[in-house]
Amino acid sequence: MFPYKTSFTLKRNQGTPLYLQLANQFIELIKSHKLPPKTKLPSSRKLSELLEVHRKTVVACYEELLLQGWIESIPKKGTYIKATLPILQQQEFLEEEDVQTTCANFSFEKRTLLDRKVYETEEDWIVLDDGVSDVRLTPLEDIARTYRRISTKRSTIDALTYGSTMGNQKLRNALADYLNETRGVQCCDENILITRGSQMGLFLSAKLLLQEGDIIVVGQTNYVAADISFLERKAELVRVPVDENGLDTCEIERLCKEQKIKAVFVTSHHHHPTTVTLSAERRIHLLNLAKEHQFAIIEDDYDYDFNYNHAPILPLASHDTHGNVIYIGSLCKTVAPVFRIGYMIAPKEFIDEAARVRRYIDRQGDALLELVFVDFLKSGDLDRHIKKILKVYQSRRDLFCELMEKELGDYFSFDVPKGGMAVWTQLDSKYSWQKVSEIARKHKLEIGDWQRYDYENIGHNSIRMGFASKTEEELKELVKRLKAAFDELESR
Repeated sequence: MFPYKTSFTLKRNQGTPLYLQLANQFIELIKSHKLPPKTKLPSSRKLSELLEVHRKTVVACYEELLLQGWIESIPKKGTYIKATLPILQQQEFLEEEDVQTTCANFSFEKRTLLDRKVYETEEDWIVLDDGVSDVRLTPLEDIARTYRRISTKRSTIDALTYGSTMGNQKLRNALADYLNETRGVQCCDENILITRGSQMGLFLSAKLLLQEGDIIVVGQTNYVAADISFLERKAELVRVPVDENGLDTCEIERLCKEQKIKAVFVTSHHHHPTTVTLSAERRIHLLNLAKEHQFAIIEDDYDYDFNYNHAPILPLASHDTHGNVIYIGSLCKTVAPVFRIGYMIAPKEFIDEAARVRRYIDRQGDALLELVFVDFLKSGDLDRHIKKILKVYQSRRDLFCELMEKELGDYFSFDVPKGGMAVWTQLDSKYSWQKVSEIARKHKLEIGDWQRYDYENIGHNSIRMGFASKTEEELKELVKRLKAAFDELESR
């Protein structure tokens, strides 16, 4: 007889009811062939005595197994494991243990292009990021207060169902007003698609614009996530030089005369990764080229708000009168990455098509969060937050550049950035980031994936060093550990 008494383990202090625990363990015994088809089960009274549980628990368990189709009740004969159950082919394991399947028993496309290194560190480590905001400065109390107020409004109930794939209508209206006022972008709600950050805007733009073999022009150094988005579409990336004035538009003009260009990707305000600003002359030149040769300009304005020396330069989108610019931005970096609110601005017919495609990857955004950001925009809370963090980040930039020059000037060359949250630093050619990174880890400093800044193996020996996310004391400690790494490197 099957050893029922020793084959089940029931835990009374668990959240799962006893009858479900019992049913689930029965199912595992059936699947593992320990209770094969046509096996007669003990009566509910007998099993309750063996397991020392109430008879109603066993009755409920049998009812559950019956409903799920694992057992059958034959009148005047008893309860049996269902006779028609097929044998489940299972891999044999040497030891009985919980096993998680790691290998799929079917074929699928693996995208090695999307691989990205993940660096795990302990609490007392310092991680050198490439320029992200300090989430400790997030106005959580203001956002939480607004969230509570919005959530308790009766009218908010309407936002809890399915809505437009374009995003909340109130947020689209508020963003149109805000961007028209702050960036000079002449748009209305019909030109705006709310996204879950700028990466979704990049994905949708690439999806709609690019087919296999299409040419898209990017910088010789470029935002690696954008490169990957375009390569995923099997587009051909043609790289042009980037100097102190941004993308070389004369080179783009030369390319236009030789071949058909589908799009140009640009981070005009602060080129990623070098932080340089696209000059006014080149902005106008690029717009004229786009009009003449009918290509799209994908403008990722990822850190427009962070400018320290003067007022931000208006984006290309503010000068576009022929419908060539797809303008992508987000509030994630300004407030905190967890708040996935971004936007894409383009001609209406492009936005309509993007919204149709978006439906099949992300039905809609977070409607409640979008309503909260309507209030955040209209109340002036966003502008106040920007003014506050600008002062903090500028102070951190100045300190970081001063420390780098003083302590590590013999190893690095860099220009003090006019804006953004990172410094583009070039390592002396005598040294390699590979060695620096290895030694830095001994001093609990993680340099991270430094190779991503040189996707084409140009050998510029430069990386972005973020300063915004760290306090002044943390910046001092970062430079201290980096100097210790170089001291050790020199002593070898």
